[in-house]
Amino acid sequence: MPVIYSAILAAGVMFGIYIAKSNGIVATEKSGDNSLFINEVFSLIDEEYVDTVNMKDLQMRAINNVLESMDPHSEYIKPEILNEVNENLQGSFHGIGVSFRIEKDTITILNTIKGGPSEKVGLMAGDRIIYVGDSLVAGNKVTNKTAMSLLKGERGTKINVKIKRRGVDELLGFTITRDVIPTHSVDVAYMIDDEIGFIKMTKFSATTHKEFVKALKELRSEGMTKLVLDLRGNTGGYLGEAVGIADEMLKDNNLIVYTEGEHRDRSYIFSRHRGLWEDNDVAVLIDEGSASASEIVAGALQDNDRGTIIGRRSFGKGLVQEQFDLGENGAVRLTVARYYTPTGRCIQKPFTGDKAEYLLEEYTRYETGEMFNIDSIHFADSLKYITPGGRTVYGGGGIMPDIYVPLENDSTRYFFNKMANAGILFQYAFDYADSHRNELLKYGDAATFNKKFVFSDAMFNEMIRRAEDKRIKGTDADKTKARELAEPLFKAYIARDIFGDEAFYMLYEPLDDILQEAISVLRK
Repeated sequence: MPVIYSAILAAGVMFGIYIAKSNGIVATEKSGDNSLFINEVFSLIDEEYVDTVNMKDLQMRAINNVLESMDPHSEYIKPEILNEVNENLQGSFHGIGVSFRIEKDTITILNTIKGGPSEKVGLMAGDRIIYVGDSLVAGNKVTNKTAMSLLKGERGTKINVKIKRRGVDELLGFTITRDVIPTHSVDVAYMIDDEIGFIKMTKFSATTHKEFVKALKELRSEGMTKLVLDLRGNTGGYLGEAVGIADEMLKDNNLIVYTEGEHRDRSYIFSRHRGLWEDNDVAVLIDEGSASASEIVAGALQDNDRGTIIGRRSFGKGLVQEQFDLGENGAVRLTVARYYTPTGRCIQKPFTGDKAEYLLEEYTRYETGEMFNIDSIHFADSLKYITPGGRTVYGGGGIMPDIYVPLENDSTRYFFNKMANAGILFQYAFDYADSHRNELLKYGDAATFNKKFVFSDAMFNEMIRRAEDKRIKGTDADKTKARELAEPLFKAYIARDIFGDEAFYMLYEPLDDILQEAISVLRK
């Protein structure tokens, strides 16, 4: 993929994987004299410090600092954000059922969820939300966080909105009853050709295994005999969901993963049932954004000599977190064990104490050349492991793929990448789709759109004009190459706005080097 699609999702990596949630308050009695010492210090501050101190805030900050000093994934979660943090992996939330973006300081609806509350009352893609209740939100420095807090709410509660719709002079009013809105972790599932199916997962939530099985069955009914499982940028989630997915692709009684910690006995997890995809070819796509549960799946398949892992070295998170409830004080997510792949690899990458450096290690990989040349990657012999099939694998810092695919480093792409990274193509595609929505809908589906839509010189020249407005300039040769690359990406962006996420991936295929490698492997 181009540089624009390679990103560390630091916040997402923090979720990691966790085995279970503890519902009890964390006890402090074990700490003995140490707890007395800590309490004494806080009492001194409270009673003697020169200024007034918010003791609760101080204690919470102290806890967080302690946790961060131990490892990069243990953390304190404030009570005000606990529900939001947990909701990400629960598989649903309560809201109005739209996806949106903030466009020119206005909440702009990208899509309504089929059968959801907003679709039922008549909201449409392209609508701008001007009022929520009596509050003017358009042009009022609205943020994503503000928009989410306004639109989400308890099931059954009502929300009144006024929207601006293109071609309609007056504002339109709607009353929406909030409901349960599913959050899907399987982003897309479609057939690449008559044999190869494609499934992309963005996280491992409470419903991921169920979603994966459903997608497998649907694609198999369409003739799929070979599978591409895309885990790129998937920062992890629930261990049990990763185990369930690996189990679908491994024979019975294959070791999937084992965990062990100072206060956790070694625990082995094996494949237990007849999987849906035990006997068919599979290629798993990973990159520097694939972490935690993604690495468990990739490592389990690789160490059992099952399938082909393709892409770039994964993030390297081999730590298991367990969440402990602190009642009204939030929660602590504590690292309690390490996990190991079937050959015994711990894929946790080194941590020197600098959390920012750890989370942004992707940039070190750029600097060392690892993202562009496999010869820049070096593993110590002590990290070498051999699979039952005789394949050499390495621990100590992520999953190294069986087939390495570098980032494109062609100098002729420099101008195009600058345009893409500046959001030129994305913004123009959004503007075009928004102003030609009814015309574009007449294509009916993404395949017809891709075949019949003409990317004109005028469209490309508009991109160049917008780039020059941002002082991004290129030679005639740069522009010739950029036009070649811009057409499929521009069309993919438009298709996503009009026909959904699946359409984006279908049209983006020609530019996706890792996916193209997987297709080539599976066709052999």
